[in-house]
Amino acid sequence: MDADVHTLKIKRPSTPSVAKLQALVAADMNAVNQTIIERMQSPVVLIPELAGHLIASGGKRLRPMLTLGSARLLGYGGTRQFSLAACVEFIHTATLLHDDVVDGSDLRRGQQTANIIWGNKATVLVGDFLFARAFELMVEDGSLRVLRILSRAAATIAQGEVDQLTTTGNLDTTEDRYLEVIIGKTAVLFAAACQVASVIAERDDATEAALESYGRNLGIAFQLVDDAIDYASTADVMGKSAGDDFREGKLTLPAILAYARGNDDERAFWRRTLVRMDRQPGDFEQAVAIMSRRQAVTDTLKRAHLYGERAIDALAVFPDSAAKAALIEAADFTVQRAY
Repeated sequence: MDADVHTLKIKRPSTPSVAKLQALVAADMNAVNQTIIERMQSPVVLIPELAGHLIASGGKRLRPMLTLGSARLLGYGGTRQFSLAACVEFIHTATLLHDDVVDGSDLRRGQQTANIIWGNKATVLVGDFLFARAFELMVEDGSLRVLRILSRAAATIAQGEVDQLTTTGNLDTTEDRYLEVIIGKTAVLFAAACQVASVIAERDDATEAALESYGRNLGIAFQLVDDAIDYASTADVMGKSAGDDFREGKLTLPAILAYARGNDDERAFWRRTLVRMDRQPGDFEQAVAIMSRRQAVTDTLKRAHLYGERAIDALAVFPDSAAKAALIEAADFTVQRAY
């Protein structure tokens, strides 16, 4: 890739959406969806039934779209991106199934979670099935580099989820420690989804690094926004229960900032609710009020904006194109989304 950095000339809309990226890769997503449907099949009827419940529940499929959009950005004209995008979606879906069991969640994208409908055992095992399908797709691609990137991402995600358990209820968790956790459990799959496009397009290390940086920073921004709106949105808007992180004792950045900035009474409140898990009626509303007073949600969203800009900056090495504009707008949408 040419070492020159291109001057950004793309106009960024004031109300961004992922519609531009969706339109750009619509035909490609049909091929990805076909692969997903084929690989979900099993003579064990419960497997496609349960997996299909989550996959068909209205998610935007942002991660596989990033694989397809990155391939378009590089002008790749082959077909390997279809199976790899399906692989990325399977990894993501498997982690969602496992997460809902671990967290005891009852809503996902506005619908009952699989663990509520089919139970924890079936949900975990179908998640395992989807992980296995993902690895089949990696191997079939035939690239050891692709296999290394995606398998390492899958392992890091699992490690990140376990790592998050160690911070639950731990008010000594720092912002740096929190970032380590969200990079592991969220950002690495965003990064891998983009990075593999450079491998199949046979581009140089600088191109691969740029796409990895775009995806990683986008993933960090995405999780920061998720954690912020857990204290600043509603179940109707979010498609999941508001305040889930608070109820589960998760030390996300809003809580970390609120505790660090709080007075003695506020810190005592966080110790009672997040460490001892001693909850009383109105505690979540009080948590939201403290967050507002200490600018915890506002500053979390400011950090998300910073990482969103870093993601966009990583694309500066690529010439302007429809794909670049779509990826930039996807980053802006990630920071500004309402859910």
